[in-house]
Amino acid sequence: MSALEYSPYAADCPSRQLLDRIGDRWSVLTIGSLVDGPRRYSAIAARVQGVSQKMLTQTLRALERDGIVTRTVFPEIPPHVEYELTERGRSLRAVLEPLEDWATSHMADVQDSRDAYDAR
Repeated sequence: MSALEYSPYAADCPSRQLLDRIGDRWSVLTIGSLVDGPRRYSAIAARVQGVSQKMLTQTLRALERDGIVTRTVFPEIPPHVEYELTERGRSLRAVLEPLEDWATSHMADVQDSRDAYDAR
């Protein structure tokens, strides 16, 4: 299938699944946590506050399956595992970073809007 044949607006299109994956809160934050280079699972978990062990494991597996992160096991005792963005993951991070910047720079205004709406 060529890129022109994919449409996330079609219910059965796999590109919709990909959008679901990259639009997921834990995926966005996990990808962002890897921007500075490879990290161990515990370092990702510490950076992405609030994510459960189960959700982080599921997120990392899904991102690995999609070729967005790589998982490297170092043959040591105890085993040492690191996760790193692939080239595809780094290109995705370039798209997600402005979204993160937008959210942080507009949060005060959004909070004002929420407060005004809730006060009605």
